[in-house]
Amino acid sequence: MAFDLKDFGVEPAGFDAVRPFAVEGLDVRGRALVMGPVIDNILSRHDYPAPVSRLLAEAVVLTSLLGTALKFEGRFTLQTQSDGPVSMLVVDFSAPESVRAYASFDAEQVADAMARGATRPEDLLGRGHLAMTIDQGQHMQRYQGLVELDGASLEEIAHRYFARSEQIPTVVRLAVGELLTPAAAAGSTHRWIAGGVMVQFLPDSTERMRQADIHPGDAPEGTEAHVIDEDDAWLEAKALVDTIKDDELVDPDLGVEHLLFRLFHERGARLFEPQKVQDRCRCSRERVEGILSTFKAEEVDAMREGDKIVVTCEFCSTRYEFDADNF
Repeated sequence: MAFDLKDFGVEPAGFDAVRPFAVEGLDVRGRALVMGPVIDNILSRHDYPAPVSRLLAEAVVLTSLLGTALKFEGRFTLQTQSDGPVSMLVVDFSAPESVRAYASFDAEQVADAMARGATRPEDLLGRGHLAMTIDQGQHMQRYQGLVELDGASLEEIAHRYFARSEQIPTVVRLAVGELLTPAAAAGSTHRWIAGGVMVQFLPDSTERMRQADIHPGDAPEGTEAHVIDEDDAWLEAKALVDTIKDDELVDPDLGVEHLLFRLFHERGARLFEPQKVQDRCRCSRERVEGILSTFKAEEVDAMREGDKIVVTCEFCSTRYEFDADNF
């Protein structure tokens, strides 16, 4: 069903803006996002193999959905460490709007995975752990939640994180796409696009939020699984989110508002002000110089390139050159 948002006094969030929303009839709140120029800039800057770019894009979308929920000027960091072809992902979100990201990977292992068709996020990550860290500043205690990586997708890992760390029923959908548009003189141009939706069940009564205990993995044979009947409102919300197709999340002409209308028009979705996301790194020449000044002389010598010390930021690929004799 087509409609004009302006008829309802709503301006579209557009690309790179998280749209918070609530469906009060189902006692759920959520956040939705379509990333365009920001994710394209991040991925194009690094020129990763396509499967690595897709995996990092999912992590950036997930981090942006979570990071924009911070109510303070802090940082939210998602980081993986694993034995897969992509050994590390780091996505750093500085509230209220700045995100940066990079991936570490073994080029030969990724090429082999591509040859075998094993390019799903769970294939590339392998086994290890994912950490989500909230840093409220130097005078506040940091909070970190860990989730095992065991061949599950980032969506499933997010579900486990909220079930264990936050104990909030949560469902997440993530998708990444590639846009090819005609260019006047050079064939086609390529752009990355990514999207995501996160929905959480937050009724007034916490009793309605009860979830079954997570299987410990070492229970004696024959132990009956802990089962709890899920709330009907939450079952309905999950079922609606499960109908979202990947191409709906990355359709540049759809927009998050139209997607939310498709999902929840019978119940009614309340939209809140969108929150912009910016591609912005925290590095600077002064910051890098300050770090170098803490290194020992032999460490500085090991970094020499002739009479220069060259440092390249892993996040934004900015190259900094310093006179080695100054350290």
